[in-house]
Amino acid sequence: MISAIIKQIVVLLLAILMLYPILWMIASSLRPQNEIFTNMGLLVTKPVWENYVAGWNALSYPFGRYILNSLIIVVFAIIGNILTCSMAAYAFARLHFRFRGVLFGFMLLMLMIPIHVIVIPQYIMWNSLHLINTFVPLIVPKFLAMDGFFTFLFYQFLRGLPRDLDEAANIDGAGHIRIFFQILLPLMKPAIGTCAVFTFIWTWNDFFSQLLYLTKPDMYTVPIALRTFIDSQSQSSYGPMFAMSVISLIPLFLVFTFGQKYLVQGIATTGGK
Repeated sequence: MISAIIKQIVVLLLAILMLYPILWMIASSLRPQNEIFTNMGLLVTKPVWENYVAGWNALSYPFGRYILNSLIIVVFAIIGNILTCSMAAYAFARLHFRFRGVLFGFMLLMLMIPIHVIVIPQYIMWNSLHLINTFVPLIVPKFLAMDGFFTFLFYQFLRGLPRDLDEAANIDGAGHIRIFFQILLPLMKPAIGTCAVFTFIWTWNDFFSQLLYLTKPDMYTVPIALRTFIDSQSQSSYGPMFAMSVISLIPLFLVFTFGQKYLVQGIATTGGK
């Protein structure tokens, strides 16, 4: 009994230690400017709610504009990754065609190549198409199965599904499109949930790619807006910046909370159960 209590206390202390930076940021968003870096505690005696009002209207546009921009990119990125990566995985896992092994190797190679290697050719290509300062460079690659990690994730999941399902549907006259969309795709919910959660987190937090392609203030996303926050004023208003950082964390918290079940299932299961 005593050992169990001690373990719980240790786990609680470790959790507080890991969450301290986030808790401190939340507390700092409610403090006056002169107390933010002089008070490392988490207790706020007199909350300064004006930081949220000031932060929402501190930039060229209300902060809701940047949240909307991020949501547009995230939604299309999730749809693109789920649709095209699962279809590519179906082809690798279920179909037999020439050079399948070579193409699968190229797909795995995509996991190993850093984005910085291809970012300059990609930028030149999108710039020649006059698509800089649009969401197209950030959305279209998601509809081309460019994220090899998710293709491999769906591939591993499909390998665990019995081929008897395909054969039974084929006997009934179903083609590959019907087998994929009506038979296999509904069984891939854990993998789909994992793909959706990771895509949301990675796309919402993406700073480098969005900074590269979006240079107009009205096209800024949340990460760029937070970075611009300090440069937009002659003095550094950390309170309002922390306040907007807290708001930007709310969608991540909600997605992870409601998608945690699918995230665990997608990673832990093999699809055969």
